[in-house]
Amino acid sequence: MKLTKQARFSTICIHAGQTPDVGTGAIITPIFQTSTYVQDAVGRHKGYEYARTQNPTRSAVEANLAAIEGGKAAFAYASGMSAINAIASRLSSGDHVIVTDNTYGGTFRLFDKVMTRYGLRFSFVDTSDLAAVEQAFTSQTKLVFVETPTNPVLRLTDIAAVAGLARERGALLAVDNTFASPCLQRPIELGADLVVHSTTKYLNGHSDSIGGVVVATREDDIEWLRFIQNSAGAILSPFDSWLVLRGTKTLTLRMAQHSANGLGLATYLSTHPRVTRVIYPGLASHPQHDLATRQMPNGCGGMLSFEVASPDEARRVLNRFQLMSLAESLGGVETLVCHPASMTHASVPPERRAAIGLSDSLIRISAGVEDLADLTDDLAQALG
Repeated sequence: MKLTKQARFSTICIHAGQTPDVGTGAIITPIFQTSTYVQDAVGRHKGYEYARTQNPTRSAVEANLAAIEGGKAAFAYASGMSAINAIASRLSSGDHVIVTDNTYGGTFRLFDKVMTRYGLRFSFVDTSDLAAVEQAFTSQTKLVFVETPTNPVLRLTDIAAVAGLARERGALLAVDNTFASPCLQRPIELGADLVVHSTTKYLNGHSDSIGGVVVATREDDIEWLRFIQNSAGAILSPFDSWLVLRGTKTLTLRMAQHSANGLGLATYLSTHPRVTRVIYPGLASHPQHDLATRQMPNGCGGMLSFEVASPDEARRVLNRFQLMSLAESLGGVETLVCHPASMTHASVPPERRAAIGLSDSLIRISAGVEDLADLTDDLAQALG
């Protein structure tokens, strides 16, 4: 299918990077489950030599995701963490990185426990505070790595403002857009150089694939990401590539329902007597609600968190859910609940969790696309 330059977002999600199969006319991109490709003669092939380097199914999803995020090229990896690792591999010993303090626990672990062994230095900063970001820059700062909204306390960073600070100082800006999805937030349009996703989450959307992607805008980043993808080999498999392509076709529809359910559950929880705090950017009570409506104009997504009176109460509530499933991960069509302090952020030291507002009484919800009334009923009985 040939897209016009004026194609809108939903159309891009469905068609970008994909054409009907030449041999059969199949409208869905095939799964090219092969390790190598037969060559016509020495030095003459059809653009594919070895499946770690190129695969037609992976090429299709990379073109699709690059178009969806508005970047020049995308590179799909075996997980979100391998995608973040690919960004970090762009750096050299002695380089300094500014990182959102309330970043995902796996990102913190990679940066703080692994990358520091190779001479990289990291400052974990509240990137919602522009003055704190500006103060954190050094002469060696080469990258600002922002997660917004953050996991799980849903703090927002003004992407355009931080992009300006990074540009003035010659640093790259990478944005982890996993929580929002490109349907709700457009980091490249706001000045980001790199966008990273765990495709496991909203892009795939069905809890049946692990993967990651980096979308790039600069030629030198594109050249390096292509090189490191082939050199390190942490590639997205053909089948997982096909699953993500299946997922992006319904991204717009799913995100609308995720956002509606997220707002509905947050509104319900905000009036419940057993709930002491609700965190959702779409609520007027959120301290950055104005930024949320400006930076995420199509909705605030399906991620929300709330607190109850004590850690014991949080565990009791979590163990009582019937429709919602107690599990790590997020972004699937089914609603998931988790206890970040002992699950997704267990690798973050307790004192750091306390500093970023992640208490042992906090419960995170990834609102799925079920009927809102059924989800509300489950919340009511679990809290009851």
